[in-house]
Amino acid sequence: MRTTMLLAALTLSLSYAFAAPTTETPVQIPESYYRNGFKNASVQQSAGGKAICITGIIDVTAAANNTLLKLEEPANQTVVTELVTELLQVNSTLSERLAGGINPISGTYGINSRLCFPNNGTIDDNTIQFLVHGAGFDGTYWDLAPDYSYVDFAAEQGYTTFFYDRLGTGFSNRPDAIQTVQLPMHTEIAHELVKLLRHGDIADSAFKHVVAVVHSFGSFNIAGVTASHSTDFDAAIFTGFSASMAGIPVGEATLDPSIASENQPRRFAGLSNSYLVTNTIQGLQSFFFRAPGFDSAILSLAEAKKQTFGLGEMLTLAPPRVSTEFTGPVDVVNGLNDLPNCYGNCLYPENLAAQVKDALFPAARNSSNYLAPGTGHGLNFHYSADAAYAHIHEFLKENGL
Repeated sequence: MRTTMLLAALTLSLSYAFAAPTTETPVQIPESYYRNGFKNASVQQSAGGKAICITGIIDVTAAANNTLLKLEEPANQTVVTELVTELLQVNSTLSERLAGGINPISGTYGINSRLCFPNNGTIDDNTIQFLVHGAGFDGTYWDLAPDYSYVDFAAEQGYTTFFYDRLGTGFSNRPDAIQTVQLPMHTEIAHELVKLLRHGDIADSAFKHVVAVVHSFGSFNIAGVTASHSTDFDAAIFTGFSASMAGIPVGEATLDPSIASENQPRRFAGLSNSYLVTNTIQGLQSFFFRAPGFDSAILSLAEAKKQTFGLGEMLTLAPPRVSTEFTGPVDVVNGLNDLPNCYGNCLYPENLAAQVKDALFPAARNSSNYLAPGTGHGLNFHYSADAAYAHIHEFLKENGL
């Protein structure tokens, strides 16, 4: 039955859009919910029908100190492959050689966003979960298909969730993928979105508590927020994350980054050569999945929905700063066999998820960790996801959220 539902979702995957307009919801919702904050808002149900979701563009004005990269747009795939090869070699100095100092960037960007709440039609403005996806996917990572939806699970526990396509992915704006789409800008966009949620500028609701639940590159993104804006979040839950970056070069090599407009011309025609995607479904499996802990249909769906990442993101990725002033509780939830964060074994030489608190969040008042057995980097893609979600929500309840 589960496979049948996944195959149906896969059949629809190329026509389904994160912003697909529909008004088929089980209850009527106040107009102010979708008029406030969103442009061109539409209303639909989550993948499993447990939540009502408002989708639209939110204009976000942000300023960040990016890194000036002394690099022109790659002429072709040969140039991209050589850059990646030099980046991943032992003792590489490529990033240092390309860095030209601080590059202040500012602008207003259209961020495709979705706010989902339980299908009783009521938004509880006490706590909202702020979800940020990683590289290679867009916001649908959190609401991929029936039985593979964090949004559905959270809604069943009574939570409202907010998630979005990071800059340069999905239906959000795609500016310069070398100079603009970098981690500092992602950090400031997230910060601005949190301010909108707390101030009541989205869905006519001022949320008292904002909890970050993030994955992979999104974890680096939000670790930047907790370091720079320590009061933005009341708690932070990191998935696909560790304090070690030792396995990332091996992981990135399996992705074999390829020019998006050439790899997926129907989906990404017209994009600059600095927007990249995973080359093959085999590379996607190696980086994100762990057999036999997943359904082959979900791997095919992930390949169909794979998204762009920027060359600037790869070239400027650095270890997260220590969040010395963040005092909220921290939870780290990984697949036991996460390749980029743990070299495929998060218990060797010790529990790498447990190290995160002391290494990066020394002032956190409480911490927890969970390793999902038989699970790779893409936690949400595995059979074990529901057990991991249950751990996350128990952690929230234990901390009064």
